[in-house]
Amino acid sequence: MGLFGRMETVVKSKMNKLMDRMEDPRETLDYSYEKQLEMLQNVKRGVAEVTTSKKRLQLQRSKLQQNIEKLDSQAREAIIVGREDLARLALERKSSLNTQIQGLDQQIADLEKEQEKLVASEKRLSTKVEVFRTKKETIKAQYSAAEAQVKINESVSGISEEMADVGLAIERAENKTENMKARASALDELIDTGTLDDLTSSGDDIDRELAKINSATTVDLELEQLKKEAGK
Repeated sequence: MGLFGRMETVVKSKMNKLMDRMEDPRETLDYSYEKQLEMLQNVKRGVAEVTTSKKRLQLQRSKLQQNIEKLDSQAREAIIVGREDLARLALERKSSLNTQIQGLDQQIADLEKEQEKLVASEKRLSTKVEVFRTKKETIKAQYSAAEAQVKINESVSGISEEMADVGLAIERAENKTENMKARASALDELIDTGTLDDLTSSGDDIDRELAKINSATTVDLELEQLKKEAGK
């Protein structure tokens, strides 16, 4: 396969994929159903036309039969009055009409056969169209349900991704909070041990030392008081 042949194959493949994405099977099914209805209407129209033609021929035959009966009566009457020539003429016309009737009978028989075929075709096609309609509606309902499910799944997938992002954000916030709490605890410990000056407290170093002495003195006094109460 040459370069242009491969390019043509690729283009056709791309076009088929594009058309497949654009095509809505529900619209395709509805279109096919409409075409089948048109075919069914054409068959029904054919049945009506054949039936009309047959009725027309039957009416024509009925008129010819009436004329034949009239000619037969005329021939009999002519014989009675001694007019054999008129009787012969009437019988000749009667024979001609009989020939026409035979031709009409053949045409009517042919039309009846055609009518039977068309009626049978109409019934078969009507059944197929109805079966197709039922199947079409079922497929359309299934496709709509599947389409809705896909949209729901896509929405759920999007929500899941968003929740995952939210979860990561919460985890990062919790980690930062724990780090901040640990840092604050470490600073408190450094301040308590005097390793780090508490810039938020008032007074200077002397005040802090005096406060420690006073605190120790208070503890010693309370300890002596407890010993006295205990008798030691």
